[in-house]
Amino acid sequence: MSIPKPKTSKLDKFKSRPSSGAKVETRLPPLPHHNLKEAGDFVRLHEDEENYWSSELAFVNVPIKGQKRDLLHLIDLDLTHLLPKGRIQWFRLVLASKPYDVFFLCHVPTRNLDNGWNQTNLKACERAKKQWVQVSSLKEEGKEAYKIDTAEEADAFPNPTWPSQSLEDLILETFSDRMIEDQNHPALLRLLGKKQSLT
Repeated sequence: MSIPKPKTSKLDKFKSRPSSGAKVETRLPPLPHHNLKEAGDFVRLHEDEENYWSSELAFVNVPIKGQKRDLLHLIDLDLTHLLPKGRIQWFRLVLASKPYDVFFLCHVPTRNLDNGWNQTNLKACERAKKQWVQVSSLKEEGKEAYKIDTAEEADAFPNPTWPSQSLEDLILETFSDRMIEDQNHPALLRLLGKKQSLT
């Protein structure tokens, strides 16, 4: 008794195969970065403070030829003494999202927390780990603080689908060409009023 051989086709090698079900995640491009107020919308901050909230980092604004606004740069802590203390900004970066996965890095204040703006900003950031939060200025009412509003319905927007990229990767990608790591960096030379090498 002979066993029939399975039929093979010359087209078999071109046929699609069932997928393994694994999803391929698209890497995020450099992200915008700003505080909650500049988001101009409801915002959620990543709940995982250990992995998606940075330590306090050092930043400095650098005037760049051809740019309307100064560009924020990360600066090596060992170089901050070269600049006036008032030039250095200190804050944490946190992965944040507006509704429907519009991701950005949120500036979270770490110093001058007795200041009303920073105090209410930090309070809003903490609340945004669990709720959709929006802030607006109370300056017109004579107060130096933010008004914190939460979405009227908890499920007004779906929870963010957070990317699996690490916060470090996201920060390095966002500031890839804006990291002052040595005394010859053109941005630092610009801030010190030194001649920049054009080579």
